[in-house]
Amino acid sequence: MAPVRIAAQIHPQHADYGDIRRAAAQAEELGVDVLYNWDHFYPLYGGEAHGAGANDGKHFECWTMLGAWAEATEQIKIGALVTCNSYRNPQLLADMARTVDVISGGRLIFGIGSGWFEKDYDEYGYEFGTAIGRLHALDEAMPIIKARLAQLDPQPTGPLPILIGGGGEKVTLRIVAENADIWHGFGNVPTFAHKNEVLDEWCAKVGRDPSEIERSVGVNPSHIDEADGWHAAGAVEFTIGLNGPDYDMAPVKDWLAWRDQVNAGS
Repeated sequence: MAPVRIAAQIHPQHADYGDIRRAAAQAEELGVDVLYNWDHFYPLYGGEAHGAGANDGKHFECWTMLGAWAEATEQIKIGALVTCNSYRNPQLLADMARTVDVISGGRLIFGIGSGWFEKDYDEYGYEFGTAIGRLHALDEAMPIIKARLAQLDPQPTGPLPILIGGGGEKVTLRIVAENADIWHGFGNVPTFAHKNEVLDEWCAKVGRDPSEIERSVGVNPSHIDEADGWHAAGAVEFTIGLNGPDYDMAPVKDWLAWRDQVNAGS
């Protein structure tokens, strides 16, 4: 199993960009392995605390920010958790990812998913459609993205691993088995363990070695007592979500200490 990584997802909401940039710098200084944002156009929660609706308030766009992070950081890996496939032509998206990877010196993780937040679609004029329709669109986009990545000049600087997020057992995990280097899932330990087993089954069906796909999980910062269980279930990357404008790094430090202990003993 690969060494444990700790990721911080900086939610790009309810904050000025200066707050976000400082949080990114602090995460790198602390030794966080991966820095993620997300690909939405509006806050996902917390607007009420700022005198607005739940999904209203300050917010910034994903890939423009990743380009800035590529210049503002030096060692930490960066990426979107996850890019919404629906918003961009897949060939353009491949070129965007390659460009950010080159700017960063090869540190990009290319996270992608099918999309789910209806307000993003309605407000920006994208067709929301159905969940299965968005999954089929992601399925169709993946070989196009891979083909364009192979043609670009210059090529990505780093390995540019593809991370696919989601836990749907009939379609999503099959797409993961066919295309991903990293799978990102959610849920408590039993749920994550079950999804992990389903992914292994899909790997067997499509002829993929399951050890080629690293397993990532989104965790509640306060649930560090469950960390060993997630790790035993196969997770090697643990992502902690941080909300603006304060981006409290205190729980991140606890997870980093646990990471170092586990990696020292492996």
